Amino acid sequence: MRVSILRASAALAALAMAQLAAAQTPPADVPTPPANPVPPNPSAPPASANPQKAGNGRTVQYDAAFFAKYAPRTALDIVQRIPGFTLDLGQGANGQDIRGFAGLAGNVVVNGQRPSTKSEGLDAYLSRIPASRVKRVDVGPGDLFGADYSSKTQVANLILAEGGSGASGNVTLSAERHYTGHVTPTASASVTLNRGPSTFNIAADTNRGDFTETGPDRVTDVATGDLIELRQKVNVTRENTPTISASWSLDKGPTNSANLNVRYRYDHFQLHQFNHVFPTGEPEHFDTLIEDYPTKTFEIGGDVTRPLFDGAIKFVGLANRQHRDTLDEYDTGNIDHSQVVGGFQQLSESQRNETLGRLTWTRTKLLGLQFEAGGEVAWNTLVDNLDLFTFDETGDKTRIDLPIDNAKVTELRGEFWVNGSRPLSRTVRMDVGLNYELSDLKVSGDTSAERRLKFLKPSVTVDWDAGHGWHTQAILRRTVAQLDFFDFISAADLAAGQINGGNANLQPQRAWEGRFSVEHPLFGKGKARLELGYNLISLLQDRILTPEGFDAPGNIGTGRQVYADLTLDAPLDRLWKGLRVKLHGNIQQTRVEDPISGQLRDFSGFFPRWQWDVDVRRDIGKFAYGFQMNDSRRTTLFRTDSFDTRYNVGFPYTYAFVEYRPTASQSLRLYFDDISDTGGARDLLLFDPNRTGKASELDHRFRNSHIRIGFTYKRSFGGGGGASR
Repeated sequence: MRVSILRASAALAALAMAQLAAAQTPPADVPTPPANPVPPNPSAPPASANPQKAGNGRTVQYDAAFFAKYAPRTALDIVQRIPGFTLDLGQGANGQDIRGFAGLAGNVVVNGQRPSTKSEGLDAYLSRIPASRVKRVDVGPGDLFGADYSSKTQVANLILAEGGSGASGNVTLSAERHYTGHVTPTASASVTLNRGPSTFNIAADTNRGDFTETGPDRVTDVATGDLIELRQKVNVTRENTPTISASWSLDKGPTNSANLNVRYRYDHFQLHQFNHVFPTGEPEHFDTLIEDYPTKTFEIGGDVTRPLFDGAIKFVGLANRQHRDTLDEYDTGNIDHSQVVGGFQQLSESQRNETLGRLTWTRTKLLGLQFEAGGEVAWNTLVDNLDLFTFDETGDKTRIDLPIDNAKVTELRGEFWVNGSRPLSRTVRMDVGLNYELSDLKVSGDTSAERRLKFLKPSVTVDWDAGHGWHTQAILRRTVAQLDFFDFISAADLAAGQINGGNANLQPQRAWEGRFSVEHPLFGKGKARLELGYNLISLLQDRILTPEGFDAPGNIGTGRQVYADLTLDAPLDRLWKGLRVKLHGNIQQTRVEDPISGQLRDFSGFFPRWQWDVDVRRDIGKFAYGFQMNDSRRTTLFRTDSFDTRYNVGFPYTYAFVEYRPTASQSLRLYFDDISDTGGARDLLLFDPNRTGKASELDHRFRNSHIRIGFTYKRSFGGGGGASR
């Protein structure tokens, strides 16, 4: 039955594409925009502080003058001030292991092209571009920018200044003081050199992320409510992630360009936890936990675009190498911790490699279509070796065997696609795509597993400019999630006292996704936007109980997700000069049958039933000030041996700032992070031996990092630091 549905959907997509091609050629006054790359529009209106419609009627243009009052220093500052626009960093931003390019697309391109890098996040990439180089920003539907973006409702295209020579860049210095008195300094710098059609960039960032949390754990007996154990904890986290990157780009037009990127990152995460433990009826004692995770990542990537058959052919190549060592050690000692009486230690070493090549051909007019075809091949490997020990007061270790704690994972993955779009009328446009994905996945070592996966992924997008500022878009597509290779391998979480089993037979979840969005200008320079979505997910990835009795990632059945997402970005100059308020809210419901209880419940993980955030800002002359607030409903990870629930405690999280800009190239900001002193809580409801039995203990944990005060100095040079005010 499933095969029949896939064949029918593929046939439907092919038929729709044929109908698009057979339709009459659009009239001359309804231009068909190029697929990818998208060159700057030579007929753009003159610079204006007001948004303008582009000649194609589907793109809203914001010139540099529109952002001048915000005194931006980088392209990231500009993107964050686009009305009604929410920056999407791509799927990999949440830590998911994404192989290939498509899932990392995000929703920002530069001169119509996406960067040929994976290890550098979109936000970091944009922060390297001086605001002075951004000529304007075009915001339009994703089909304008190629197959990777065709199902995105909004994409921002940053048009950079062309040609010329000279240097530009920016420097950022900051320091943050924690409630303990500890001060964390951070520095970053980026320099860009233009030489005609060539642009060179080098950037470096110390990227420190230190903080300290305090709070108690209370473990109680579920049946009686009696206190079993009280722990007073202090978590000291130090994360130092220095990076250095360099790039070269050659831009001689939309069909004649080249890019080269090199990046090295050293990510060193350290946690030192101190626990004063008061067990009921037993002597108090002192425990410590150490987590030490150094990770080295090196990446080199590039692309070349050349003209071919009245279109453009683009090749992307990339190699990424990541080496990670981990140390987890939990020691139990006496009251002053002068003597260690036992504990656990976990050591692991992993090597993660990816090499890929990608080829696309685009043509703006082929049988009346804006057309793209392409393919991508990637070779991915993970070698992971893990050892878990228990040790006694003499330091003697005893190894604990876990299922699949040493393994090698290899995957040869390919994806091929064809995509076509064209106007059906002056106000309606249709985009149809068909992707075919296949992979050969093997697991060896402590276990042996092999499978070949094949998927058809059709998509259809209908875009309608309804007039009077109204714009709507409807999307139907099939997606297939990627597997995280580390889910195949077992590991212990010493901080939570849990064992995570590996599952070499894990399958990627698949979904039919429907999207409908509608947007309209708000008070001239603002925007109101509503998106509705429905996802039908098969083989939902969640948690399962393995035959050995371990909790592990697994597939549990069919799930459904429905949501509504609203953004109101309003300039309120009529109430108070320079005031702008951005409100964003999301409500959703997720439903799946629990594999143990048989009851319907939410998805595991961060799927809050509601969440919201507000950004209030006032820019007046050389000063700016404002605040941001956000909150969300509690969420639960439904493990087979526990319910792991996390939520905020107290007033919604609040960030406030005041900024002074003495010149067009400098800014000084004083900020207060977590000014509301919001705490985070975690409830671990434990079952014995697992959820097939009864709840035995409730482990309530509370942490608070308290108010942090910071100062940031930014200085840009070259080009006057962006648009003049």
